[in-house]
Amino acid sequence: MKYGLVLEGGAMRGLFSAGVIDVLMENNIILDGTVGVSAGAAFGCNYKSGQIRRAIRYNTRFCKDKRYCSKRSLFKTGDLFGAEFCYHTVPDELDIFDNAAFAASPMEFWVVATDITTGKAVYHKCGPIDYDELEWIRASASMPVVARIVEVGGYKLLDGGISDSIPLRFMESRGYDRNVVVLTQPRDYVKKPASGISLMKMKYRKCPELIKAAENRHKMYNSELKYIRGAEEKGSAFVIAPEESLPVGHVEHDPDVMREVYRIGRRIAKERLEALQAFLDKE
Repeated sequence: MKYGLVLEGGAMRGLFSAGVIDVLMENNIILDGTVGVSAGAAFGCNYKSGQIRRAIRYNTRFCKDKRYCSKRSLFKTGDLFGAEFCYHTVPDELDIFDNAAFAASPMEFWVVATDITTGKAVYHKCGPIDYDELEWIRASASMPVVARIVEVGGYKLLDGGISDSIPLRFMESRGYDRNVVVLTQPRDYVKKPASGISLMKMKYRKCPELIKAAENRHKMYNSELKYIRGAEEKGSAFVIAPEESLPVGHVEHDPDVMREVYRIGRRIAKERLEALQAFLDKE
């Protein structure tokens, strides 16, 4: 039996997931594999490296730093979330990512990005963390329009949420029989058509398959939620989700708001801990 963890994205909603995985680590619940999308990749890598509270620590420390996330960064570099600062300076110098622990862990760690040429999901299994592996994580979290296209591994990539927002099917295809799925929207959430398609059509006019994927994203997302509910009913998935919409947007500069979202994740994870353990222990 292989146990997996599926981490949805959602930009700063991902701090909910950061709270969940910290509770898992504090209770020595370490699964066999993890797949993260967007913020799920950026924050979820700390699960494999075993770095409790790292995600909430560096987010609250740098949330008002213009190098981290600002209109100035967007206008100056093409990235709302500063690429070099967030994905290289922070993990290499300012809040050091434990590369050795990540490499030593037997856990598989996958990230999802979207190929802008095909509009399809690309699943990348991360090896020991170096510059390119950090670029894969950046690619997974590169929101369209407000981030540059990331070129790595022979691909041109953007946010994985465009093509596979909650990759439970992927984990099952890799042999993970039971999966813990962490959502960053409430269970009854229904995604609506994207409002920024006109901007995408202007910016990515040479990428028709990417546009098509973005236009159909709400259908893909809602279909994935339906599939997850079915897996939960069958007993092959365990879902952890916020009870209501989280009090945070894609961008957040208030550390107290960040801490509140993180605390909500911790609280719900603790409330569901006994049921989760029963799910993992079930033959």
